Amino acid sequence: MTADDVVVLVLAAGRSRRFGRDKRTARLADGRPLLAATRESVSRTYPLQRLILREGEGPASLGLSPSVPYWRVPSSIREGLGTSLGHAVRTACLDPELAHCRALAIWLGDMPWIAPATSEELLAQARDDTILRPTHDGQPGHPVLFGRTFWPELSTLTGDQGAHELLVRHRERCHHLPVDDPGVLRDVDRPQDLDRSSLRP
Repeated sequence: MTADDVVVLVLAAGRSRRFGRDKRTARLADGRPLLAATRESVSRTYPLQRLILREGEGPASLGLSPSVPYWRVPSSIREGLGTSLGHAVRTACLDPELAHCRALAIWLGDMPWIAPATSEELLAQARDDTILRPTHDGQPGHPVLFGRTFWPELSTLTGDQGAHELLVRHRERCHHLPVDDPGVLRDVDRPQDLDRSSLRP
């Protein structure tokens, strides 16, 4: 599988309730905006990506280049992570530019510290009939790569539980990849998490 065989959906349509304000433009300790830093991490390995935003938003409003490919989640259907993801995957299924893709990666917009080596290893092992997920110290993390076989089921997701039920339903097709990378577990829920040195998986 090549990098062009996988499309990354960068989920950034959430409301940052635990953070207390829009965390997507909050600055990391090194000065980079959070969402921009996450996209940098994605782009090191995956050239094909779609940013998932709220209705009425565009990349420029978040300090990103206007040329960044993105899809919006209509506010009329936004009920949680699962609903946003389901809408994004339905859009992916209908996009002729993605007809050649054998897998999609679900990458949370507040996870900028995933190592390039982890991304490359996931890419090398992804298949169209498997689900691939990294683990660190026995804990499952992100991104999760879903072979195209699972896109129709992903497209029906609703609510706020993401793809958890699908992972349970297809546990025999879910492959875990142990990695020496705590970044697969580290997201930003609260302002103190912006400093990588303070994070604890």
